[in-house]
Amino acid sequence: MKIAVAILVLLFSSVAVSAQTKNPVSTVVREIFPRQQKNLIAAAEAMPADKYNFKPTAEQMTFAHLILHIAESNNFLCAKISDLPEPKASDVKESDSKDALVANLQASFDFCNSSLAKLDDSKLGDPVALFGGREGPRASLLFSLTNDWADHYSAAAMYLRLNGVLPPTAKKK
Repeated sequence: MKIAVAILVLLFSSVAVSAQTKNPVSTVVREIFPRQQKNLIAAAEAMPADKYNFKPTAEQMTFAHLILHIAESNNFLCAKISDLPEPKASDVKESDSKDALVANLQASFDFCNSSLAKLDDSKLGDPVALFGGREGPRASLLFSLTNDWADHYSAAAMYLRLNGVLPPTAKKK
């Protein structure tokens, strides 16, 4: 009984804090960010360099391409979300070294961190260009960003497991 009461107190106290947050949506994304950054970079670092050309099937992208794609997605979405210029396209290619690809990925997360720090919820309803020439609210890009992080980590974890490497979130703490 005491445990149930303690859980309820924790839940209601966190709800009260969230309700008092001036920018709840952007605040939550900033809270999600460090974990996703840590996991995605750790996954990129965990894959052996000689496996960066691995792809599960002929139709799928290589692990190197996945890491490059994550960086490009981060730069594109964080620029659009924050209404900032997208960083200059890097010269990093899928065929570059693991170190270059991981550094490029880290740079994209650094950009997202600085751009999301300036975001507030008042701009989430503003119309922006979306994928496929559509227009919609800026918030849709913010949700695309968090969905991308989850999707990309899932893909990276699968690539790692297919190569006998335990994904970062599956390791014992």
